[in-house]
Amino acid sequence: MNPEELKNFLSSLRNTDIEEFRFESGDQKVFLKKGDVAHIAEPRAASAEPAQAPEENKLVPFKSPMVGTFFHSESGDHPPFVIEGNHIVPGQKIGIIETMKIIKDVTSDIKGKIAKISVKNGQSVEYGQELFLIDTKPEEEKE
Repeated sequence: MNPEELKNFLSSLRNTDIEEFRFESGDQKVFLKKGDVAHIAEPRAASAEPAQAPEENKLVPFKSPMVGTFFHSESGDHPPFVIEGNHIVPGQKIGIIETMKIIKDVTSDIKGKIAKISVKNGQSVEYGQELFLIDTKPEEEKE
């Protein structure tokens, strides 16, 4: 989808009640969400960054995609989606956020290990607030 087509598509969605739209075609992915900036995921190329020293941990904050109430599990009698020490992969459900009686899944977009859970179950969260710290350093590098 070229930028002009995307712009026209966004204009046509503006006056509808569609809240989210996801499109995948080959290596190109488009995810649109009202209130957010459109994100076009391009195929990832090899990183040009130099390798980090093996003794350094690479902790990446995972931030809330929206305002609402964060929950670690579906309900009180279900186990949490993740706990500290769990390994996660892109697309894995790691929590849910409720806003105005609407439940949205919180899914990981990175691979790593949950180093810290930064919010409590049932806690109100803001857009961009840290929910988790993810250790993205591969296991084979750790000693």
